[in-house]
Amino acid sequence: MRTLVTGGAGFIGSHLVDLLLSEGHEVTVLDDLSTGRRENLPPGKNPRVIFRNVDLSRSGDLARHFRGVRWVFHLAALADIVPSIERPIDYYRANVTGTIAVLEAARMAKVARFVYSASSSCYGIPDAYPTLETSAIRPQYPYALTKRLGEEAALHWAQVYGLPVVSLRLFNVYGPRSRTSGTYGAVFGVFLAQKLAGKPFTVVGDGTQTRDFVFVKDVARAFLAAAKSDKSGEVYNVGAGSPVSVLRLVELLKGPATHLPKRPGEPDRTHADISRIRRDLGWSPEMPIERGVQAMLDSIDYWRKAPVWTPASIKKATKAWFKHLG
Repeated sequence: MRTLVTGGAGFIGSHLVDLLLSEGHEVTVLDDLSTGRRENLPPGKNPRVIFRNVDLSRSGDLARHFRGVRWVFHLAALADIVPSIERPIDYYRANVTGTIAVLEAARMAKVARFVYSASSSCYGIPDAYPTLETSAIRPQYPYALTKRLGEEAALHWAQVYGLPVVSLRLFNVYGPRSRTSGTYGAVFGVFLAQKLAGKPFTVVGDGTQTRDFVFVKDVARAFLAAAKSDKSGEVYNVGAGSPVSVLRLVELLKGPATHLPKRPGEPDRTHADISRIRRDLGWSPEMPIERGVQAMLDSIDYWRKAPVWTPASIKKATKAWFKHLG
């Protein structure tokens, strides 16, 4: 089986590559390494992994990378809230234009399966919990909007061209290799770098807000289940279905905390209804939060070079967030 993973050197993508290799696939990885890391991929020369440094939205000849490919997993994207507010055009180019370029290359190659990595941020602040796939779409910032537009394009290619597309709306994914970029973002990367530096964890609000944290290896299994299915034009939530408070994370990570002002546009709770993916794809999360956090602590050295955020640097970095979303 020849498979292609865009963003395969990134956090989720690299775990998906590992899983595909364990299943006997030959994998082509397309990644411009803007946030991904080459070292996330298997070391040395693996004859079943082909890596290509490609900017999907600017490459004039994507088709050559798709020849003979049966499955495409599209995970390449720009992430994080604040940079998307500051640079919306860059996010549109990467997350929308790039997605359409990949869809077209996949269509021309007549691939058998196309799985899109969508975001639960499309729901904004939901009306009900747990949140169903049929819930209202209310993107609160450009990242959420561009990921939703990419999803719309993927589903449109399924409708018009018959491309067999499944879209997975990921909730709060965590695990080894999560991003360590200079952008203030994912809570685990922030907390682990602070723990290594002996600094207090910066908790937004009172910390009672909850998030549906789902372990990255469980997410990789969801992508594989979607590819193995016969579903097309469908959308599925991918979460643990059991929210955890930020204060619980602090307790599991074992460290002091300091508190920051609550941020506008953020829900107090994320909670995926995963009944549809359980029923249709036979997928369920397996990793409990306690073991997942321990797996991150076991690999904590990965975050040694990550930026160490302080209340002052966070206030400066999120200035645009409060200005535009407040």
